[in-house]
Amino acid sequence: MKRTCIFLGLLALSTNLFSQSAPKPYGVLPTAAQLKWHEMEMYCLIHFGANTYLDHEWGYGDEDPNLVNPVQFDARQIVGAAKAGGFKGIVVVAKHHDGLCLWPTKTTTHNISQSKWKNGKGDIIREYQQACAQLGLKLGLYCSPWDRNNPEYGKPEYLDIYRRQLKELYSNYGPLFTSWHDGANGGSGYYGGANEIRNIDRSTYYDWDSTWNITRTMQPNAVIFGDVGPGSRWVGNEDGHAGTTCWATYTPEAPEEGKRPANGFVKSELGTTGTRNGKYWIPAECDVAIRPGWFYHESQNAQVFTSSQLLDLYYESVGHGASLDLGLSPDQRGLLNDIDVASLKGFGELLRKTFAVNFAKGATLKASNIRGNNAAKFGPQLLLDADRYSYWATDDAVTTADLTLDLHGNKTFNVIRLRENIKLGQRIDSVGIDVMDNGEWKAIASATSIGSSRLIRLDKNVTAAKVRVRVYAPVSIALSDVGLYKEPVHIKAPIIKREKSGMVSIAGVQSADPVYYTVDGSNPTLQSPVYKQPFLFADGGTIKARSGSKVLMGDIKTAIYGIGKKGWKVIEAPAGSQADNVVDEDETTNWNTLTPELSGKIPVDVAIDMGEVHLIKAFTYLPRQDRKDEGLIGKYAFYVSQNGRDWEKARAGDFHNIEANPVQQLVILDHPLKARYFKFSALHINNGDGVMVAELGIITR
Repeated sequence: MKRTCIFLGLLALSTNLFSQSAPKPYGVLPTAAQLKWHEMEMYCLIHFGANTYLDHEWGYGDEDPNLVNPVQFDARQIVGAAKAGGFKGIVVVAKHHDGLCLWPTKTTTHNISQSKWKNGKGDIIREYQQACAQLGLKLGLYCSPWDRNNPEYGKPEYLDIYRRQLKELYSNYGPLFTSWHDGANGGSGYYGGANEIRNIDRSTYYDWDSTWNITRTMQPNAVIFGDVGPGSRWVGNEDGHAGTTCWATYTPEAPEEGKRPANGFVKSELGTTGTRNGKYWIPAECDVAIRPGWFYHESQNAQVFTSSQLLDLYYESVGHGASLDLGLSPDQRGLLNDIDVASLKGFGELLRKTFAVNFAKGATLKASNIRGNNAAKFGPQLLLDADRYSYWATDDAVTTADLTLDLHGNKTFNVIRLRENIKLGQRIDSVGIDVMDNGEWKAIASATSIGSSRLIRLDKNVTAAKVRVRVYAPVSIALSDVGLYKEPVHIKAPIIKREKSGMVSIAGVQSADPVYYTVDGSNPTLQSPVYKQPFLFADGGTIKARSGSKVLMGDIKTAIYGIGKKGWKVIEAPAGSQADNVVDEDETTNWNTLTPELSGKIPVDVAIDMGEVHLIKAFTYLPRQDRKDEGLIGKYAFYVSQNGRDWEKARAGDFHNIEANPVQQLVILDHPLKARYFKFSALHINNGDGVMVAELGIITR
């Protein structure tokens, strides 16, 4: 009888242990398609079209399709470069705001069949689809809702046209991993020759619920991207950065009380961090171009992100639980520039080397609590297997717990990766990381909002034999991955600065190696001059610099300078606007007409006397650099003069998308002009009643 009772007791205990249920899901959950999207982590957004040939960012809608003739177009070269960078898919811009469709659509004659390319028989989207299939990448598509060419835009009839375009794309080019939509909707355009401004109610015009139902029906595995999701959301900037705290859950809010949020009609700043315990699972996408512009501009060849800069973006996007959507821009040939290709390749190599070895592998893990004492089902060793969704879990009552890793000897690392089992929701509020140092625990890092992936990049190497992870959550914990990695040594590009006098200084970044530089546009090598002291560079041109040695050479920094501004004088500007700041070579100071006394006076001009005649080939405009958008210029005019009185208009145009990408704008004149004086006129301010301009410059080479 006694043995029977013992047996029944052990049986009951065993049954209790191995039937322990999983934690209840917390909050809203990702769909199966969103889970696959999270697993991709990175993809590329490819812009190409008439803008590529006109040096524009946004077309007006009246562009001739015959402009588009990429005689060397090679989708495999572009997709292959993305793959070499570690990207898992591409999103092709099938139609941008100018309305030109890159597939032979039946909805409009404004399409690729009207171009010279392949005698009108080409299909760019088809070639991307085939390249993705051959190289193993996933395909997504972006068809701009705003169409500055279509005569029906702004009317109810256009919605049917737009939906038919989506249906064509969904029918002919799937399967798609995402259907991409942005918030640029309504404004000036060609509109079939009307040449007018057409505004829409962004909250209601597209009837997004019905439009998205087309996507859900025809491409059920495609995550729908937009300012308000519903599958993934815009992070609120085009810098490639998610918030240090970034929740996958999100509750979009309209900028106007009582209205429904929609693409282009949302408090976009909320997308940077998301909403803790938000109503919907709408994780963030960080879109950023590899160059300053989304379309190719030859003048931006010197401004391509380096491999190290791309790695920084990876940590600030994927490492914060978001995705990285990197903009690529084929040139007029239909190919990626060699500079872009090399940067992508270097980035991919850095990623592979960083995550090649998990120094936590082989460790003995001990948790302060295991759910139901069921180590087989919820034990910490599951954190080191290859299953992204197996997990260590705690009892329901345990919302704070410790995890200790015994590495069985000293290991050196500088990157920590944590993941939650997001099938059970985003549960963890924060973590702390400690290492055992001389018999005591020493804190080395902390983080919030773990989600699908949290990468903690330490500022220096750490060597330890024991590591502790402290986890805090409002509910039981469900952590699925822990990793310790070592980012390899790589040398970032130096910093190049020029003073108003024309003197240039170069400083290495995190490197004691010599800095090699050139002033003829060639890439520096070990045979190039070594930087030792500031030098005069008053005539302008291109400086390239890199740190390194025979063992390792670093990334290259390229700086393009106009002529030196020594002796330049402002001869015309509103009094009290501090216009001298546009020629002081200091990007932290601004020409400012946003003051109460000066605001509202548009257009507003500043005129400069350069002291002598120059052959002007281009000018540069650097907007304010404090990440604020008030005073950014949308439309401009540029004039030159021999005497400072009689002015000749040399160029006029738009600074498209300047709010999302406030970098230096290089504007090349139609032909070089000799002048001693130039005048810059702000014709339209996108936000505010005055200008804030950091610098203006002149290019003569």
